[in-house]
Amino acid sequence: MRDLGPEDRALFEEAATALYEDIVASGGIDQRDPRITRRGSDRAAFELLLDVGLLMEQPDEGRYVAIDPSTVQSRIISPLAQEGTQLLEESSAWANAFGPLTHAWRRAPDTSQGPFTVLHAHAIPPYIDGLVAECEEEMLTAQPQTGREAAMLAAATVRDTAMLDRGTKMRTLYQHSARRSAITHDYVAAVTERGAEVRTLDEFFNRLIVIDRRVAIIPGKQEDLTTAIAVREPSVVDYLVDVFERAWERGRPFTSRETGLLKDIAAEQRAMTIRMLIEGHADPVSAKRLGVSPRTYAGYVADLKQEYLAETRFQLGYVMGQRGISGRERTLADDAEAD
Repeated sequence: MRDLGPEDRALFEEAATALYEDIVASGGIDQRDPRITRRGSDRAAFELLLDVGLLMEQPDEGRYVAIDPSTVQSRIISPLAQEGTQLLEESSAWANAFGPLTHAWRRAPDTSQGPFTVLHAHAIPPYIDGLVAECEEEMLTAQPQTGREAAMLAAATVRDTAMLDRGTKMRTLYQHSARRSAITHDYVAAVTERGAEVRTLDEFFNRLIVIDRRVAIIPGKQEDLTTAIAVREPSVVDYLVDVFERAWERGRPFTSRETGLLKDIAAEQRAMTIRMLIEGHADPVSAKRLGVSPRTYAGYVADLKQEYLAETRFQLGYVMGQRGISGRERTLADDAEAD
C-alpha cells in the first residue's frame, strides 16, 4: 500500500466514504459501473478504496465487494500513530539538545550580537515567537493603535495562550480606541481567560515587548514597523519597564463595562482631542496619537465644534482659548483628588 497523505484523507472523507456506503448497501459494485471506469466520476475514490484495502475484487463475478473496515483500520492508523510518536520523541530530544545553548545565551554577560540586535521585516515575527516560547516569568506588551491584522492577532492568540498555559504572567496595554475593535476583543477574551491582564490608556505610546525583564523589543523607527531592535542592555530594559509600569498605573481595565469607567474613557479621549487641536498637530498625526482613523478623529473635532458652537477650527480654538480650556483640566483635577 502506498503512503497516504492529507489529500488522500480529504478524498476519503469527501467521496470515498459515500461510494463505500453505496457499495455496502448494494452488496458490491460491477466492474463496468460507469462511476468507477477510467473516466468515471468516482474513479479516484474507487482507487483509494482499493489502495487501503476496503474493496476486494471477485473476478469470477466481475464485481468488487466491501471489506469490514475494522480489519483495515489498524493497518492505516497504527503506522501513522507510530510515526507521530517518533516525531514527538525526536522533537523533545531536539528541545533538550537546545536547552543548554539557550541557558548559556541567557547567562552570558555579553554575546556576539552585543546588547542591541537590529531586526528587519520577516525576521521580526519568528524572533519574537522564539522569545515568547522561552518566556518563564512575565511578558509586558504595549500595542498602540488598533491596526493589527486579523491573521496577526489570530497567530498571537495561539502563541500567547500557549505561553500563559505554562503559567507565565502577561500584562498588555492598548489605547482606548482598541475597545472598538472586535478582533481585539476576541484576543483579549482568550488571554484574560488564562490570567492575563489588559488595560487601555488615552495617550499615545510606542510599541514595546519585554520578556522576563531581560530583553525588550522596540521599533527601529517610530514611523516604520519593518525594523525592530532587540535590547538586552539591563539598564535600558529597566528604564523601559519603568516607563511601562508608569503607564500601566494610569490604564483602565479592558474588560470592565462599568458606566462610570466608560464615561471616564470618553472624557479622556475628548481631552486628548483638545490637546491635539491646541498643539496644532495635523489630522493624520492626531488620529495616530489617538489610535483612531482620520475619519473618526474628524468626527471628534466635529463634535467639539458643535459643543462650542463654532463653525471653523480657528473659531473653535479661539473659543476654547477664551475659556481657558487646555485639555488637561481633567488630569489636574485627578491629581488634586489623589493628593
